[in-house]
Amino acid sequence: MARAQELDMAGVEPRQMAADVLRPVQNRPTLAWGFGFGLALFCLLIGAVSWGWQLYIGLGVSGLMWPVMWATYITNFVFWIGIAHSGTLISAILYLFRARFRAAFSRASEAMTIFAIATAGIFPILHLGRAWIFFYVLPYPNQRRLWPNFRSPLVLDVFAISTYFTVSLLFWYLGMVPDFAQIRDRASGWRRTLYGLLSLGWTGSERQVSPYLKLYILLAGLATPLVLSVHTMVSWDFSTSLLPGWHEEIFPPYFVAGAIFSGLAMVLTLVIPLRARFRLQRYITLDHLESLCKLIILTSSILTYSYLTEYFIAWYSGNTYERTAYYLRAFGHYWFPFWLFTVCNCFVPLLFFWRRFRRSILAMFIISILINVGMWVERFTLLVTTLAYSYDPGSWGVYHVQWVEVGILIGSFGWFMTLFLLFVQFAPSLPLGDLHKDILLARRNRQRLAEAALLPESLAARSSP
Repeated sequence: MARAQELDMAGVEPRQMAADVLRPVQNRPTLAWGFGFGLALFCLLIGAVSWGWQLYIGLGVSGLMWPVMWATYITNFVFWIGIAHSGTLISAILYLFRARFRAAFSRASEAMTIFAIATAGIFPILHLGRAWIFFYVLPYPNQRRLWPNFRSPLVLDVFAISTYFTVSLLFWYLGMVPDFAQIRDRASGWRRTLYGLLSLGWTGSERQVSPYLKLYILLAGLATPLVLSVHTMVSWDFSTSLLPGWHEEIFPPYFVAGAIFSGLAMVLTLVIPLRARFRLQRYITLDHLESLCKLIILTSSILTYSYLTEYFIAWYSGNTYERTAYYLRAFGHYWFPFWLFTVCNCFVPLLFFWRRFRRSILAMFIISILINVGMWVERFTLLVTTLAYSYDPGSWGVYHVQWVEVGILIGSFGWFMTLFLLFVQFAPSLPLGDLHKDILLARRNRQRLAEAALLPESLAARSSP
C-alpha cells in the first residue's frame, strides 16, 4: 500500500515542481545562503593560512615525526576519498535497482562525490612538504628518466582516482543535461547563453532520449564496480605493508563498507539543511530520509562485524605482535579516539532501530554528524596507532596534533562546502525527470486505491490536483 507522503506528490503539478526545484537557480542568492557561503570561505581562509605557514616554515610545524609519518593529512585523504567513493555508488546502485527514493538523494550524492575528490586530491600534495614538485608522482615521460614504482599502491591511486573522477563527473553532468535545458528555457540574457551551452542542445526528442538513457545506464553500471575497485586500491596502501595492524586481508571490503557508511551519513548531513532551506519537503520526504537511515543501520552492522573480525583474527592467530598492536589500540595512549569511533560507528547508529529517531529531523542530523566524526577518528586511529607501535618498542612514539593540521582540516571542510553551496545555487539540486516520474507513479497509485475504495476521503481531497 502506498504511503501517504508518496500519494501527496500526486497533487503536485509538474510546472510547480520545476518551479520549486529551480527557485534557487532562478532567484538571487538569499541572505542565509550568503552567510553560509561567507562562513565556508572563512574556513577555507583558515586552511590557506595554515598551509601557507607550513610552506614558509617547513613540514616540521606539523606533528609528523618518526615513527608517525602518516597522520592527519593521510587521514583526511582517506576520509574524503571514502566520502567521494560512496556518492556515485549510492546513486548508481539505486538507479540500477530502480529504488523509489533515489530522486531525493541522487543529485546531492553525485555532487558530493565530485567535490570530495577535489578535496581529497589536495592532501597527498600537502603531505609532500615540497608541494611544488607533486608532479613527480605522475607517470609521464621526462628527461630525467625517473619513473614511479608501478608496483606501489600509491601510483595505482593516481590512475584509480583520476579514472573514477572522470566517470563520476560524466555521470553527474549527464544527469543534469535535461535540467540545464529547462533552466535555459526559463532564463534570459547571459544565463540563457550559459545554460544553453551546458544543455548541449537538449530538446527532449525521442532521438535524443533513447541513446541518452542507454549511455546513462552504461555509466551507472560502469561506476558501480569502479568504486569498489578504487577503494580497494586505497586499502592496499595499508594492507600490502607488513606492519601489525595493517597487514589484513579484510581491508578491501572493510574500507568499502566504511566508505558507503560515511557517505550515507554525509548525504544526510547535506540533504537535511538543503531540504529545510529551499522548502523541498514535498520532494525529500520523511519516508525518503527514513529509507536512508535503514541503509545506515545495514552498513553500520557490516562495519561493526569488520571491527570484531579484526580483533578475533588478531587473537586467534596467536601472533604476539598482532595481539599487542590491537591491545594498544584499545588501551594504549590512543584509547580515547578508539572508543570514540567505536561508540559513534557501532552504537550510535543503533538508535535508528527506533522509528522515533528515524522520523526525527533533529535526531537524524545529529546522528549523521556523529557518524562523520566517528569515521574520521577511525581513520586517524588506524593510521597513528599502527605507526606508533611497530615491531621494535625502542622506536615507539606518541603523535600530537598541531594547530596547523587542525587549520588545514577546517580549511578542507570550508573548501568542500564552498563548492557545494555554489552547486545548489547555480545547478538543480534534484533531478526533475525522476521527480516527474514519481508524480506520475503517485497519481497512478492514487487512482488504483481510489478505484479499490481504499483511499481515505481526507487524503483524496488533499492530494487532488
